[in-house]
Amino acid sequence: MMRIRKVILSIFAFLFLITSNTYADKVRIATEGAYPPWNSKSSDGKLIGFEVELANVLCGYMGHECTIVEQDWDGMIPALRMRKYDAIMAGMSITDERKKVITFSQGYADEKASLAAMKGSDLEGMKTSKVLNLNKKGGSTSKDLKTLTAALSGKQVCVQTGTIHQNFLESGDVGKVNVRTYKTQDDVNLDLSSGRCDVALAAISSFTDYAKASGKNVVLVGPEYRGGHFGNGVGVGLRQEAQFGSSTAMGKRDGQLLKDFNKAINKARKDGKISELAIKWFGFDASM
Repeated sequence: MMRIRKVILSIFAFLFLITSNTYADKVRIATEGAYPPWNSKSSDGKLIGFEVELANVLCGYMGHECTIVEQDWDGMIPALRMRKYDAIMAGMSITDERKKVITFSQGYADEKASLAAMKGSDLEGMKTSKVLNLNKKGGSTSKDLKTLTAALSGKQVCVQTGTIHQNFLESGDVGKVNVRTYKTQDDVNLDLSSGRCDVALAAISSFTDYAKASGKNVVLVGPEYRGGHFGNGVGVGLRQEAQFGSSTAMGKRDGQLLKDFNKAINKARKDGKISELAIKWFGFDASM
């Protein structure tokens, strides 16, 4: 009986090694499919965009077989932690708050944020610095925050839910803001152009892409935002190695995947692929 049990355990161990090694080469990457030009869907429902193409490049460098899957933004991090997929490439900024629950690769692109309004808005005359760096205190930063507090008072400010942009607006840095949240950036853009929002906050590329595609007179107002709630660039979101124990098979796999992505990003940067794709989708080099 003991001998049979040992045989059965040996078979299970062998099968585990086979499946875990096979699984290690198959990587599922989640993207939103609703944040152009970072990621979106074509008219026939195919996932497209800067990050979709970059994901395929990185997977080629890593030698992994990858599948890109669609995931709603507000469930992006919880689903990663539940192992529904292995990585996130969805315009996700690297922030200290997010690093409490997941880890990130090195940054591959810089996401500049700004407020946007429709042409003719009284916000067009707002006087601020060109760049508001929230990592710097006092001086022009304090002055710009006071200007923004006054300008946004009484305005309906629209933003995608669960984003760094919502976090900033609700932080108190610009007073008590009347924030309206939306499931997708596409919904934000539609309500901005229809007049249901006075102003919106998002990545600059989201507004410029929408203005170009729709022909709407969307204009950027106020400063570009850096640092603080806006993080330090965009990277691949991954599970923390310690989530399942760094000595476990799952923990080791997650740790190795982080190394693989960092190595692939370095190669893509050196080969000029990130710059090439950024210029294709953004119209400028947003690579880091």
